[in-house]
Amino acid sequence: MMTALRTPICDLFGVRYPIVQTGMGYVSGPALTAATANAGGLGILASATMSYPELAAAIEQTRSLTPAPFGVNLRADAPDAGRRVDLLISERVRVASFALAPKPELIARLKEAGVVVVPSIGARRHAEKVAAWGADAVVVQGGEGGGHTGQVASTILLPQVVDAVGIPVIAAGGFFDGRGLAAALCYGAAGIAMGTRFLLTADSQVPDSVKRLYLAATVADTVVTDALDGVPQRLLRTPFVDRLVRDGAVARLLRSARSAATFRRLTGSSWPALAREGLAMHRSHDLALGQVLLAANTPALLRAAMIDGRPDYGVMATGQVTGLIEDLPSCAELIDRIVTEAEAVLARLSGGEKP
Repeated sequence: MMTALRTPICDLFGVRYPIVQTGMGYVSGPALTAATANAGGLGILASATMSYPELAAAIEQTRSLTPAPFGVNLRADAPDAGRRVDLLISERVRVASFALAPKPELIARLKEAGVVVVPSIGARRHAEKVAAWGADAVVVQGGEGGGHTGQVASTILLPQVVDAVGIPVIAAGGFFDGRGLAAALCYGAAGIAMGTRFLLTADSQVPDSVKRLYLAATVADTVVTDALDGVPQRLLRTPFVDRLVRDGAVARLLRSARSAATFRRLTGSSWPALAREGLAMHRSHDLALGQVLLAANTPALLRAAMIDGRPDYGVMATGQVTGLIEDLPSCAELIDRIVTEAEAVLARLSGGEKP
């Protein structure tokens, strides 16, 4: 491996390569997380869609599948966030990642226990805030990324944040190959984080029928909407999503509620659990009551597509990069390909030859 690919996050996370698999609800389970870790990257379990007992079991299962370090993504606004932090500490999980900025005291608690803290942000001011609070590194997601996302493209946001903070910056949003890793390093990033690219691997547990929809999509087949929970999300365009976007608030609520009710019955989820999810979004994003009800249904709509393979009842978060992905390699094959290509690109730029 070239020296250029040995970046600060390799030592910070205890991994061979500066490649991170992001925490994706109903996607980043033990199998995918462990496969990424075994291939030399940082795999991250997505716990936002797990109960506390499910998270404890997932950590144990992941550890049984890999001896390598891995991370867990937490929701800082979860009612039991403190208890989950205690679990990570007691289980000696290497990395705690956050989609929303954790409070300073939560960061301090994790750092004191030796857990690496890595929030994800979509604006320079947010990066400056978490850096000042003691975060060890930060994931910077440009607007091309999937799920909750901002408006600023990676090529603009990344150099902004690199210049603004003194901690390692990990680039996300639009990355899927070795050229992207090399480009991110040239911008000053310490590595890349990818969601959609890892979702579309043989190690991902997403149903094959859903993977085929992703592979068939073009870069124009995504839509950014706040129809689900009041916060802009990039989703794969489907007839169901188009109807949600087109509907008025009342019709959108009724359609979403009907879908959530169907899959609540199938999965055994409770209405109180869905309500707690919506209220957490309400506190974080100051949503109106009607939007809270929509937010409460979001986990069921995600599960419908990503677990049950029913996109006609659910939604699929995705980055625009889905339109550039054409295959389903294993995580090991993917990471090896990215590393080999990045080495070749950097060698060519430096006037040398591929090692």
